[in-house]
Formats: sequence, structure tokens, C-alpha cells
Amino acid sequence: MTQPLDLALVGNCSIAALVDGMGDLVWACVPRFDGDAVFCSLLRSRRGDGDYGYFSVELAGCARSEQEYIPNTAILVTRLYDDDGGAIEITDTAPRFRQFGRMFCPITLARQIRRLAGSPRITIRLRPARDYGASRAAITFGSNHVRYLCGDFVLRATTDCSISALIEEIPFVLQGAVSFVLGPDETLQGAVADVARRFFEETVDYWREWVRDLSIPFEWQDAVIRAAIALKLSAVDDTGAIVAAVTTSVPEAADSGRNWDYRFCWLRDAYYTVNALNRLDATRTMERYLRYIINVAAGAPDGHLQPVYRISGRPDVEEREVASLPGYRGMGPVRVGNQAYRQVQHDVYGSAVLAATHVFFDRRLLWPGNEALFAQLEALGERAAQVWSQPDSGLWELRGAARAHTYSSVMCWVACDRLAKIAAHLGLSARATRWRARADAIHRAICERAWSPSRGSFVSTSDGNGLDASLLLLAELGFLRAEDPRFAATVAAVERELRRGDFVFRYAEADDFGTPQNAFLACTYWYIDAIAALGRREEARALFENLLACRNRHGLLAEHIDPVTRELWGNFPQTYSMVGLINSATRLSISWDEAF
Repeated sequence: MTQPLDLALVGNCSIAALVDGMGDLVWACVPRFDGDAVFCSLLRSRRGDGDYGYFSVELAGCARSEQEYIPNTAILVTRLYDDDGGAIEITDTAPRFRQFGRMFCPITLARQIRRLAGSPRITIRLRPARDYGASRAAITFGSNHVRYLCGDFVLRATTDCSISALIEEIPFVLQGAVSFVLGPDETLQGAVADVARRFFEETVDYWREWVRDLSIPFEWQDAVIRAAIALKLSAVDDTGAIVAAVTTSVPEAADSGRNWDYRFCWLRDAYYTVNALNRLDATRTMERYLRYIINVAAGAPDGHLQPVYRISGRPDVEEREVASLPGYRGMGPVRVGNQAYRQVQHDVYGSAVLAATHVFFDRRLLWPGNEALFAQLEALGERAAQVWSQPDSGLWELRGAARAHTYSSVMCWVACDRLAKIAAHLGLSARATRWRARADAIHRAICERAWSPSRGSFVSTSDGNGLDASLLLLAELGFLRAEDPRFAATVAAVERELRRGDFVFRYAEADDFGTPQNAFLACTYWYIDAIAALGRREEARALFENLLACRNRHGLLAEHIDPVTRELWGNFPQTYSMVGLINSATRLSISWDEAF
């Protein structure tokens, strides 16, 4: 079947854009990932000449298209062919490279359009929106640029294309090439074709060098590289924040109302992202994120952390509905902001401590952890030790009644356990003893309250009876050994109740929006890792190969999948899903030594 989310991600850690199979720019926000969606046709269908929120290059008589990334880069090439032998190529580059001793990654996208064959006749439609699609951006123009007034941000398109052809959308025969540089309202230094060419060449070099430094498994190399680049593009250089996805309101299932804004930094998701990149030896993202989390924690009253923050680190992420956008395939509502920031989710303390733990043990890092950082983390541990048994909304962010979720309790144990290990590493024996005693006490209590004798497995809430897929992480987090029979029993219980064919649901019970219809892709990766830990390696490899086949043609995954049609759903691309791919690949691949 045709995959509606067959989109490519282009970005540079300051801006992110999604491009469809015909080369149309359908999603991009400025001046940051959580800013106004000036390109928003992903969430509004095109209805005639009056629509807006996209950047298209229309080839007259277009018969087919093909699209690919330049290998080991985030640069996209789209080729369009007509019935008369005409062909064009569109190259999209978000510049990223070192310049003047620092990383150059402006809020800029360069688009080069060149003739490949014949006499292709094209129409360029550059139609940014403002205020989340409420209106088309007004324009002013000069001899070689057009300024689009997108609310507080002025988008400037510098081009060697005919300005009249651009503004009036007049078709013309492409004889050579035209270039566009879209970015802030600043004069471009140099000829636009030369600048776009330099951006392309230096960005190719940057990404290829970045990929060369990755430590990747022998098998599934292309899949892992593409997943790693996608994760890198979800991290914001300016602040160190890592967004869960670059989109908002792509529903988890058709007409489900489960439409959320994921363009923010969840502490839980961010930890899993930096941990996956660390597996590949990409440590700079973690170092930047650590600065982000330290600043967030320093401003947290009494060590109280929210589950999600803005890219800037600000705590207010107020949620509202946007009536100006009808939604993905007309399935509204479109939400901006996320009310989860008001929720209580106790697992955040473990996520924050886990992210910071690396800096105390990884000798490659420029700024190793010290006693001052440990003291800051202790404030989070104190909070975890206080709240581990209290009800919260859990990692699935249920908006109904709060309960004492096992995953949240385990993550509070993680905070205390890792603090004990850090203290011992620093030679702080008294602090290590204190945190070890706290961790052990919490561990014993969880084993008493979250183990169900009647089910013969751990359950999702204290003294409860239900299951959720986070229980598959008990060994991964170090709470249980993989050889512990309680872990095998819990995996078997999740398998019986939450597996649907080749996929695993996060839970099966009805929530605020009814019974879940689609599988959460990360949960299937957790299941793969769990059965591999139990020795079912060949079965795990088969399921992993199955998930690889579910990626779109660019190697990207959304958050959910229909277990029957295998159509992707949910915000895109989802860091959780790409993290799962990397983790499972590194665990399941044969070693380089075994390969030869």
C-alpha cells in the first residue's frame, strides 16, 4: 500500500522540514521546532489555487518520481520525470558544518532545482503560512528576493529564479538551474547559486565525517545510520533539548482524537535518545543535553521535575486547539502545546539521573562528572525517594485517575541505585551507603506490591492486576536480572495479553479515548530485546527484520502502526521508534569478528 507518511526528514539541528514524495515541502516550523508552522500542508489538504502552507516544484505532465538521501547524509534528492523525456532534480540541504571555529547551522534551507533532460516546464509555488495556517503570509520583494511576513518571523527567499515567475506562479521552461535559500531576513553574502552549492558540498562533508565516527553493528548498517541521523536531527544545538518528534497532531489511529504535540523535550524520551546515540559513540548530543537537564533541574522548585519542557527549558507548555488547521487527512483536532507538562510523572527523576550517569564513567567526555554535579543530582534522588510509591499519570500519560505505576516506581529506584554507584565511584562511601540502603528498600517494596501471585508476573500498578509493556524493561533497567524467573514470567504474561501478531501494544485496557487500536512501535522493540535476553535470539531477529520492513522508503518510523495494514500513524519521525531500532540492532547483530 502507499504509505501516507512516506516523508523524508531534512534538518540541521536548528530547523527541521518534511518533504513528500513529489518534493513538496509540507512541514517546517520557525524559528524553532516548536515555533509557528509556516509550512503546514501536512495538516491541511490542498483545495485549489488558494491554498497555502507548502513549497512545491510542479513539473508539467509529471509521470513519475524517485527520491533518495545522498548516502550517509541528511540531504535529500528528488527527481521528477514527464512523459516527453523531460526531467528535473531537486536537492534539499539544511546547512550544517564547521565555520570560523564553530558549528554553522542557521535556520535555513537551500533548495537547488536543475534540469536533467529534455525541456521540463515547471511551476514554483512558494506559499508559507502564518499563525498555524490561519492565513497566507503577506509578501514584499526586491530584485532577487521575496520576503514572507510570517507573523513575528520574516522568511526571506533569496533566488536567481525570475521574481515575477515566483510571485505570480508563472510556468517556465527550466533550461539550467535555479536556486533558493530560505532563511531569516538577512542579505545573502554571495551569489545564491554559489552559496547553495557551498552549503551542499560542506554539509555533505560534515555528515559523512559524523557517520564515519559512529560505532555501528555489522548488520543493518544503513538502517542504523539513518536512525542515528534522524535522532541527531531531533536534538537542538542551541539549548541541548531533544524533541520527541518534529510534528504535532498526526493521530495515533484514524479518527481517534489521540492527536498530540510532540515538538517538546520529554525527559524520558530524551534519555533514551542520548543513550542510543551513546551506544554508537555519538557523545556530543549527550553533553549538550546534560547542560539542558542541569539548567532545568536548577530551576525546579524543591527538585520537582515536570515530564516535559519547551526547547528553551521553560516550563509552560500550555495546550490549545488550532481551528485554522483541519488536521492530518482531515482528522482533527490540531493541538499546539501539551498539557502533559501539568501531569505528575515520577519516572522523570530516574530519567534525569540516568542521563547524567554517563558523565561520571565515560572517560571520553571533556567535562567529567564531579561532586558538585552529584550534589545537584542528589536533590532529584531525594524527590524520587519521597514519591516512588505515590500515584501518578505514568509514562503513558493517562489523563484519567492517577495510580501508583510500577514503571514510575522502578525509575525512582533507578535514581537511587545510580546515585549509589556514582557516590561509590567518587569515593563518597557514606553517601554510597545511604543511597544503596534507599534503593534496596524501594526494590523490596516494589517486589512485594507490584508482583501478582495470581498472575505469576509483575503488573503495571501496585496491588493491581493489569499489564503494560513497560514491564519488558525490568531487565534493561537493571531491576531484575534476565535470568530471574520472575522476568521470564512477566515477559510471557505481556506476550499473552499485549502481543497482536507481530506487534506489541502498550496496554490493552480502555483509557480516556477508548481501547487502543494501533501498536506502539517502541514496545515491540522492547519485546524483541526482552526475548533476546531470554535466549530467544532467532525469534527476536525475525521480529526485528519484520519491523525493518515497516519503515517508510527513507528508513523512518512514526510512533504507532496498524497491526493489520502496517500503516504508520502518530507523530513523525518518532525518536522512541528510532531508538528502538538502534538498540535492537546493536544487540542482535553478529559482531565484526564473527563476520569474517
